[in-house]
Amino acid sequence: MKWQTKQQLRKLLCRLVEHASVSGSEAEVRLAEYIAGELRTLDYFQTHPEFVQLHPTGDGRYFVTALVKKAEHIRDTVVLVSHFDVVDVQDYGIWKEIAFSPETLTERFYEQKEQLPLDVQADLAHDEWLFGRGVMDMKCGLALHMSLVEQACAGKFEGNVVLLTVPDEEVNSVGMRAAVPALVQLAKQHDLDYRLVLNSEPMFTRYPGDQTNYVYTGSIGKVLPGFYCYGKETHVGEPLAGLNANWMVAQIANELELNTDFCEVFGGEVSPPPTNLLQTDLKEDYSVQIPHRAVTLFNLFLQQKSLDDITESLIDLAKRAAKQIETRYEEQAARFAQLEKSTPKSISVNVWTFSELRQKAVEIAGEEKVAQLEKQVFMGGSKKDERERTIEFVDQLGILCKDFAPMIVLFYAPPYYPAVNSSDEPFIQRLVSSLQQYAKETYGVTLVQQHYFGGISDLSYVGLQQPLASLRVLTANMPMWNQGYTLPIEALAEFNVPVLNVGPVGRDAHQWTERLNVPFAFETVKDWLVYTLEMVFGK
Repeated sequence: MKWQTKQQLRKLLCRLVEHASVSGSEAEVRLAEYIAGELRTLDYFQTHPEFVQLHPTGDGRYFVTALVKKAEHIRDTVVLVSHFDVVDVQDYGIWKEIAFSPETLTERFYEQKEQLPLDVQADLAHDEWLFGRGVMDMKCGLALHMSLVEQACAGKFEGNVVLLTVPDEEVNSVGMRAAVPALVQLAKQHDLDYRLVLNSEPMFTRYPGDQTNYVYTGSIGKVLPGFYCYGKETHVGEPLAGLNANWMVAQIANELELNTDFCEVFGGEVSPPPTNLLQTDLKEDYSVQIPHRAVTLFNLFLQQKSLDDITESLIDLAKRAAKQIETRYEEQAARFAQLEKSTPKSISVNVWTFSELRQKAVEIAGEEKVAQLEKQVFMGGSKKDERERTIEFVDQLGILCKDFAPMIVLFYAPPYYPAVNSSDEPFIQRLVSSLQQYAKETYGVTLVQQHYFGGISDLSYVGLQQPLASLRVLTANMPMWNQGYTLPIEALAEFNVPVLNVGPVGRDAHQWTERLNVPFAFETVKDWLVYTLEMVFGK
């Protein structure tokens, strides 16, 4: 057995972290190959090499599956889900060169504790921590799942185990979206009955200093709404002859940033408020012409609200912002007119959804011209990412419809993460209750159930908990839908499986102080995962 003791798992984790698998990098591809190669060294896969597979995602990357079949007549199966990509390491500063060398970085941090934040110093005084990019998010979870697979190969469990580990979770979830149809096919091929999809993302604190231990029975959803603003061009010497689009998006940002009206409360859990991820004008060069086209994107979390309700609320917000722009403009124009002894002007701002803008563009230029622009932007081999191409296409349509300006256009950009929640499943309720009792009696640890994992995860693509009709407002207003971005809707409907997240204690995901509590992960949580699988299989 090579991945069972704390020391063995620590060594495996360090080898995984040493692959600098930043999303979109060559190392991300190499790590998938490494994982498959390591799994193939197990005796079971020497006998059944076809059960470890590298699957292409369609963009040069791969996800990995490994099936351990208990016996031909056994159908009950647990899917172990993880991701092996990480965010970049620019935040590490002087330690950037050793961010993917956990043992070296950890030794350096222990030697230079006084340079670390006080909360990190407090952790170092009490427990054994390992530092490095990806140690908690989430290569520890992958290492634990490889340990479970090794035990399954040795006959530990009374059911089947499928390991699934994917790239790109940190960006667009290309890996998981490609994996769902493969899992559906795998179930048909081997007559599997998926009983549980088990993730091991680390526990996320809900507030600074939170020491609570959590088990999650769902994962929060997310949309990326954007607001495209087209004002009116003018020289900076005559600002009241135009309308600055930067000011327009600023009004929207002021309305939406941290707006708790968009928070949801479910089971005592509050979703974080929306926050801005991008805000920029669309001028290509510097000039003294005011920016008359600008855009902003927001992160907006979902729990129970429908996309129809979200869209209606966002349109209402845009209309409020438009009214504020009109009022403020008229007030300032009137004051300036008094100074200059001239006649003040007024403006009127249109508010549309993307689907309405597209229809206007078709009326002006024709369907053929709009389709040509779509093909040019989305299928033209551009190096721009999904957000940039989405904005480019909305801007192209905005320019076609410039005679309707000023205008604010609501659209959605990729990615979309549906909210998923298995809290009402009797099977999950029994499983969580048993695990909580076991954790308390065996380790003295209180496990608190959370309905939603707050860090966003690939569990969002397990099943389709919203009716298909509810996606129409999203797909109609997401320019990239079926133009390079989509969800495997039919496979999602088939892959309707309860979800659970049981993971290690870590701190500071996506920060240079990212760290993992090693004994808790590789002793306590490892045992919890074994217990969970045994419970699923009825032992």
